[in-house]
Amino acid sequence: MALIPLQYRLEGPGHAPVVLLVPPFGTKMSVWEPQIPELTRNRRVLRINHRGHGLSPAPEGPYTVEDLALDVLGLLEDLGFSRVSAVGAGFGASLLLWIAANSPRTLDRIALMAATPRTPPMHRWGRIASRVRAGGMETVTADVVLPWFTPDLTYGRPEIAARFTADFDGIDPVGYASICDAVDAMDQRHLVSGVRVPTTVVSAAHDPLLPPGHGRRLADGIAGARFEVVSGAAHLLGVERADRVNDLLVGHVAG
Repeated sequence: MALIPLQYRLEGPGHAPVVLLVPPFGTKMSVWEPQIPELTRNRRVLRINHRGHGLSPAPEGPYTVEDLALDVLGLLEDLGFSRVSAVGAGFGASLLLWIAANSPRTLDRIALMAATPRTPPMHRWGRIASRVRAGGMETVTADVVLPWFTPDLTYGRPEIAARFTADFDGIDPVGYASICDAVDAMDQRHLVSGVRVPTTVVSAAHDPLLPPGHGRRLADGIAGARFEVVSGAAHLLGVERADRVNDLLVGHVAG
């Protein structure tokens, strides 16, 4: 499949080293807004939108993890960035894992948040894809968005949950369903030992989708990887606990 020209945003000092931010699918590049003020102090930050998210095109599927990772590599090549640091969350972390194992010279160091090398069988992303194709994004919104935040945020700061819900409903259903297929089939366990770059794995203590055990196993398989658990957060930990996540990311990116 041909590479897709992903929507991106580049900000920060033009002379600074580049940090790539790859979001979870189902969210847009705005998910990184809490990290931008800290990271752009001394880094040039590149954010992207996956296929079907924002203005990124969504060709007919099926997609694979490799397809979507190659989209990211194609963008880096187009921009002339031969080596970057990178942070990925959720499915974004899966793409970085693929790149780290298959194009090791591209990544200087990586942080993998809410990550797992293999999609748990009980997630049933294939069923979610079928529902989206049959009835649109709104048919799965509640099921998908609910695990993103703890009840403290959902009820204490409802405007944040409402914003992410609106973003989710606006995603192209073709692109979203096709990414669901890729997630449903994902098994990267054979890639983990091939990751040789400095790595930090971060899990959220209250993530119902990928509890910390997933991150622990991933970190154990990467030589020298650091593992951290962030309390008081669910799947979108960079939104809910930006203070702690920013400390971890700034420290890791700075080496």
